[in-house]
Amino acid sequence: MRWSKVLCTFVLLLFGGSGFAQEGVDGLRAWPAPDHTRLVFDLSGPVKHKLFTLSNPERVVIDIEDASLTTSLKHKNFGKLLKGIRSGVHNQTDLRIVLDLDEKIRPKSFALSPNDKYGHRLVIDLEKSGGSSHPVRRLNQVERAREVLVAIDAGHGGEDPGASGPSGVREKTVVLAIARKLAGLINKEPGMRAILTRDGDYYLSLLKRVEKARQANADLFVSLHADAFRDSRVKGASVFILSNRGASSEHARLIAHKENSSDLIGGVSLDGKDSLLASVLLDLSQTASNEASYNVAEQVLQDIKKVGKIHKYKVERAAFRVLKAPDIPSLLIETAFISNPSDERALVSSDHQYKMARAIKNGIRNYFQQYPPPGTLLAERQTYVISRGDTLSEIARQYRVSTDAIRHFNGLSDNTIRVGQVLQIPGGG
Repeated sequence: MRWSKVLCTFVLLLFGGSGFAQEGVDGLRAWPAPDHTRLVFDLSGPVKHKLFTLSNPERVVIDIEDASLTTSLKHKNFGKLLKGIRSGVHNQTDLRIVLDLDEKIRPKSFALSPNDKYGHRLVIDLEKSGGSSHPVRRLNQVERAREVLVAIDAGHGGEDPGASGPSGVREKTVVLAIARKLAGLINKEPGMRAILTRDGDYYLSLLKRVEKARQANADLFVSLHADAFRDSRVKGASVFILSNRGASSEHARLIAHKENSSDLIGGVSLDGKDSLLASVLLDLSQTASNEASYNVAEQVLQDIKKVGKIHKYKVERAAFRVLKAPDIPSLLIETAFISNPSDERALVSSDHQYKMARAIKNGIRNYFQQYPPPGTLLAERQTYVISRGDTLSEIARQYRVSTDAIRHFNGLSDNTIRVGQVLQIPGGG
């Protein structure tokens, strides 16, 4: 009896031992974006892998050593870059995954260790080979005055959901809704235009968000978030700017730590970062940009106060990595405490989202009316003194702008004007 047990053990080790050592690929999540797609494979433990590409047709091959597939690789939406995905066994013990592509791409892969949200993961990033979808605007090539450009950054996204409220509302969802409303309102403002760093549920590293704003030559970078705290009674909005000398309060330090950890949750590969992006992290010569950041943050804070409760009644400072563009005034807005039940209900309300977006827009507009960047339509504004018999429609026709533009620019609620009143006329044409 004893020898039979030994023999059985030997047979299992000889023929089935590799199976015991295998790790499982237990899940797949896909986060398609306009210019890239991220695939995240959930693993039962750490693995070694190799990645290479094949052409005619275009494919990416991932070999995962001593691994087996324990889930379906079918996914509803892989994005435009990925036609399909299939798997098989390679070298008897390895798992081979093949990604069928529509075009040539640049693949990157890296492993992530467990954190408080996920276990071991293998991340595959598929990026278009054609470069950024936001070409750099060369000012010396622009023949006419340009619009003021505001980069709106909806925090978190995709693999990184951000904070969650008591009923499960996710930060990444509500801040994207506010960001879209804010972009729509800014685009209605004469002489102003907005871009979104992300316009869907996908992950962007903090550096990528800054890179998109810099490539577009944005005049302002606004990052939107929804705070969370262990005490659910804490509520209200706050406005932050960058500090290179430490946080202005313990609250600011904790918030900066939470937002900076997004790259740890979402996963960032540090390979291939060029010197330009490295300088974004290292360049601390931001005196002029920080002064402008504080001025616009003050304007925005004053308008947010009209919407609801404020958590901090002054502009806070902390070392937010996403605000470290050396040449763009930048601010971060915690729109509410999603961990507070009443704030959470407000954040999912379309009406409240609109009011918050409108308040932020008003603050931004008021700042740029006072400090229009050179070469912009807002910098071309003129003044007009009202005379007897003038009407707003005739003044608008004379300067080739709309009456709505003049009203917005001067904060008028209707077309009523008075003799001697001085109007600011926005650049039009």
